[in-house]
Amino acid sequence: MTDEIRNQLTTADGVPVADNQNSLTAGPRGPVVIYDYVLQEKLGHFNRERIPERVVHAKGAGAFGTFTVTNDITQYTKAKLLSEVGKQTPVLARFSTVGGEKGSADAERDPRGFSLKFYTEEGNWDMVGNNTPVFFVRDAIKFPDFIHTQKRCPANNLKGAEPRWDYWSLSPEALHQVLILYSDRGIPKSFRHMNGYGSHTYSFINDANERVWVKFHFKTQQGIENLTEQESAKIKGEDPDHATRDLSTAIEQGDYPRWKFCIQVMTQEQAESHPDNPFDLTKVWKHADYPLIEVGILELNRNPVNYFAEIEQSAFSPSAIVPGIGFSPDKVLMARVMSYADAHRYRLGVNYQQLPVNAPKCPFIHYQRDGFMALGDNGGSGPNYEPNSKAEAPKQNPAYAEPAMDIAMEAIDRYDHREGNDDFSQAGDLYRLMKPDAQERLVDNLVNSATGLAQVEQAIQMRQLCQFFRADVNLGRQVAKALGIEIDPAMLSGLGDKPMSYAKV
Repeated sequence: MTDEIRNQLTTADGVPVADNQNSLTAGPRGPVVIYDYVLQEKLGHFNRERIPERVVHAKGAGAFGTFTVTNDITQYTKAKLLSEVGKQTPVLARFSTVGGEKGSADAERDPRGFSLKFYTEEGNWDMVGNNTPVFFVRDAIKFPDFIHTQKRCPANNLKGAEPRWDYWSLSPEALHQVLILYSDRGIPKSFRHMNGYGSHTYSFINDANERVWVKFHFKTQQGIENLTEQESAKIKGEDPDHATRDLSTAIEQGDYPRWKFCIQVMTQEQAESHPDNPFDLTKVWKHADYPLIEVGILELNRNPVNYFAEIEQSAFSPSAIVPGIGFSPDKVLMARVMSYADAHRYRLGVNYQQLPVNAPKCPFIHYQRDGFMALGDNGGSGPNYEPNSKAEAPKQNPAYAEPAMDIAMEAIDRYDHREGNDDFSQAGDLYRLMKPDAQERLVDNLVNSATGLAQVEQAIQMRQLCQFFRADVNLGRQVAKALGIEIDPAMLSGLGDKPMSYAKV
């Protein structure tokens, strides 16, 4: 191919374009003619350039890299990407805020998405997590309601503090995550300076088809660094894309960010005797009981060449797992397995997995056909049904069957997810782990930040105060003091600084 042909501007159909500067008109001043197909194609495509943004995690940045195994964990899993020390797997990472729109600032007080796509020889494994080990809900039926409180008010199209505190004060299971959000770690300095977590409980399955429960931790090797409320406000005004810029610049300069991947492991026997539900997304496993086990190192070392193609069109879903890695009875995880893929089919189309950034790097073949943007030969002349008589057609392989999940079947009903749950002890433990100055900043953020309690009506403040007192009496006292609310000492008599469990203030 000559340079002249290679550089020839064409339409999307490959037709050479003679003039890309002037429309076809009837005379120099005449009207534009309807058959100017170059004009039609340019304007028609331009009108459709914006695909629906993600409902959550709309604002984000991403990069490519490698994952290298540093420790043998084959006793727990048969996943080939973890099969030997030194093995490398290509990875795509995407970081994001949760509640903001695509044009929002990176420095919001908001959880951060931490999603990874491992392009393994057995298919894609998507680790779709956050920068926090817990979340605001333990039942996915509440997720849309929670997200609505983080978005714009339907009455005035403004974001505000009242919807979130109204919701949180009526949803005590959110308290653990709320304290993390308003703590020093509520606004990471950059995507490089935060941890990542799978948050859910997953399962590992080994060569003997034995299952253990696991949690995933990605510990930043750059160190944890965060922004104060004041620093965040300044950066949002000066550079709303600061974290996106930081990630791109660091990689461009060869300062490749790294995370140490670790797991916690729990046996079925330990799960049965665990004091909390080990599959509860609002709870953590204590490191003293389930210490971190090193697995490998994640390094990001290549920026995307085209943001839209490689990051905006990237699609992560917990449904993308590989042999040796599985799910758990976590209610929210089970719902995400369905809902994430469903969201991608809406946003990117039913064939989103055929987009280059989402396509597996290993051979893949299935019976899915047709639909918008079916790429390649659409399955060729092969059958689109199964079972069939074609020897060359894809067949199921029972060797990949997972062991049965041993769960006692009970009556199907809508069980109250709060019944029998302690939503306050771990939140109180988190507060008591903080140093006194960190506790002071937490209280100040809870009350005086841009989305603080000082902005909401007193009835909501009082309802939320009850939760703080139940987690830790001193936390309740300090928040009440900051709000200018007097608490009758007689109501707290004899409680000391211990959590109040389910007692009422």
